[in-house]
Amino acid sequence: MNSKLVEEVTASQLKSDVPAFKAGDTVRVSVRIIENKKERIQNYDGVVIQRRGHGVSETFIVRKISDGIGVERIFPVHSPAIAKIEILKTGRVRRARIHYMRQLAGKAARIKEGKTAAPVAAKATETK
Repeated sequence: MNSKLVEEVTASQLKSDVPAFKAGDTVRVSVRIIENKKERIQNYDGVVIQRRGHGVSETFIVRKISDGIGVERIFPVHSPAIAKIEILKTGRVRRARIHYMRQLAGKAARIKEGKTAAPVAAKATETK
């Protein structure tokens, strides 16, 4: 099979409005839900515990606590079912996959707040 043809098809399916987020970040994923003939948007807030893959097959896992029970959901990054992804809070973690959060509860499950990326032009003016 022609690899250039595969790359062209997959490149056309990639979304361009995906924010730069990583494990530890708290995100709000707006998912399109189609029931009967109606379409609505449902928000899913939680902490990203893993991001894996690349290209069209890239996915991420979001974990939230619902009524005292941990719920995880896997989202494809470039899925048409995802309306948008908002970063609510950046987290500072030392691992790319934070599955240890599954065993933690309460205050132990808190993630320290990370620094948000400042524009490069603002940093240049501060150093002068």
